[in-house]
Amino acid sequence: MSRVTDEDAEFPILCETCLGENPYVRMSKEARGKECKICSRAFTIFRWLPGRGMRYKKTEICTTCAKLKNVCQTCILDLEHGLPVQVRDSALSIQDSVPKDETNRRDYLEQMAGGLNTVGQQPDFSGRAQPAGREMLKRMARKEPYYKRNRAHICSFFVKGICNRGNECPYRHEMPDGDPELAKQNIVDRYHGNNDPVARRMMARSAATAKPGSGLTQPPEDKSITSLFVLGMDASVTQDDLRAFFAPYGEIKSVVVPAKGNCAFVNFKHRKAAEAAAVAALDGCVIKGRSLRVAWGKPKPKGPQSELRQAKSASGGGASAGSLANAEAYPSQDPTALGAVRK
Repeated sequence: MSRVTDEDAEFPILCETCLGENPYVRMSKEARGKECKICSRAFTIFRWLPGRGMRYKKTEICTTCAKLKNVCQTCILDLEHGLPVQVRDSALSIQDSVPKDETNRRDYLEQMAGGLNTVGQQPDFSGRAQPAGREMLKRMARKEPYYKRNRAHICSFFVKGICNRGNECPYRHEMPDGDPELAKQNIVDRYHGNNDPVARRMMARSAATAKPGSGLTQPPEDKSITSLFVLGMDASVTQDDLRAFFAPYGEIKSVVVPAKGNCAFVNFKHRKAAEAAAVAALDGCVIKGRSLRVAWGKPKPKGPQSELRQAKSASGGGASAGSLANAEAYPSQDPTALGAVRK
């Protein structure tokens, strides 16, 4: 019968948020200090203080289980985007490859810990094969680490009104104002991407922002609009690439790419060609491996001209003799014009 050996790690696998903003963090290490909450084998525990006013944090799962899912050992969130496993796997179409049965999981982890290749090809967490899903994860992810997640937990005795420790209490004296469902989180469910309340809330919020009729799903009522707005470009995508992608749907009048910007305008000659290109872009616009966002262009504003523009158009664009004669004369700044003598 196979036996999975205990883990002895030199450094934990952590995300930037859990590690904290202090670059000189001190950690305590305890070999075989606790059982992993996923594989139930003893592993090395690391414990540290992320910053002043924060709570002590420690690793919850072993490094082998963390590598299998590319997650942090403490918060069990994706290392690249900081999102729950359920959100990442749904966007990248990744199936859970870790067996949930204890016997099969033991053999699986033994092979992974030994570095064998008999388990099969591991999922690609980079999202190269799913550029649309990768762009969605980038929009959902935070731009900077969220260090408030490391704060102390709320004191349950303070909520009940019976805490008598005052300022010496290591927990926060605040009333909970969040969703009570988010307090019922399980590490095993988060690791496997099942029944995660945080993931359900994030995916519901993402689905609510994608309202029908926005972007390309509904053409604008103004029939004079025959241009599409392309966003998310870089230097690798050129005008010729855009023409080659949109040319099969109709005749293109022009392609405008600003010198400094990550966008472009594709102007079609006929409205039907623009509508056909918009319908095709609903399934995704991927050029040179880069997922681009496409939306309908907006009509040019047709407001009244400003008084200055009207005056210029009335005078032919130049200054008249009368306007020059009525112009206010300012005193000269030349000192010699006022009688000063040069030295």
